[in-house]
Amino acid sequence: MKKFILRAAAVCALLAAPAIAEAAEGFATANVNMRSGPSTRYPAVSLIPVGESVEIHGCLADLPWCDVSFYGGRGWVAGRYVQADYRRNRVYVEPRYYRPLGIPTVVFQFDSYWDRNYRGRDFYRERDRWRRGPDWVDDSRDRRYWERQRERDRRDWETGQREEEWRSRESEWNRELTVREDRREWERRSVRIRQDDGGIYEGARPAPFVRCEFDDPDCDD
Repeated sequence: MKKFILRAAAVCALLAAPAIAEAAEGFATANVNMRSGPSTRYPAVSLIPVGESVEIHGCLADLPWCDVSFYGGRGWVAGRYVQADYRRNRVYVEPRYYRPLGIPTVVFQFDSYWDRNYRGRDFYRERDRWRRGPDWVDDSRDRRYWERQRERDRRDWETGQREEEWRSRESEWNRELTVREDRREWERRSVRIRQDDGGIYEGARPAPFVRCEFDDPDCDD
């Protein structure tokens, strides 16, 4: 009797396993990136075109992100870009529809998920960086970037100083050149005026005396 019960339980478990493992079907509502983690900051795995179907393996309880499969690839998509059929209607995959749609609540286990799905990806080599989360910042990288930026700023400042000094000298030279040209022009005008005045006075002659007739109305004499 005991063996019969155990066998029956094993058969029931085998029958129930496909139903548990079976993923819900969803549809992309836009051209959306399938990412390697539940955040837009994780590296993209592939692009799911609008209208394409995906298999939903589970969704996070606290965030509307779902673990999906698309053409053999595996990744995460925000629930606001995925719809599913519910009572003859399409609804967005939200926590209130998880249970009616048969979508289990899952957690994102970084190491096992990446080891299972992304070993051949380029970003897998930086898994130590991504394991800390998408918002983690490498202080050493930040420091190196700051030092490089400071060096660039210093060079730019020195270049700006040299350019400013050159512009100042150029402006001074231009002013000096303008003063010299104005002085030469003034001297040329002075010489011309003296020459013109001298010619006028030297060439001046008294007007000839003309005697008027007594009956000439235009003569004042």
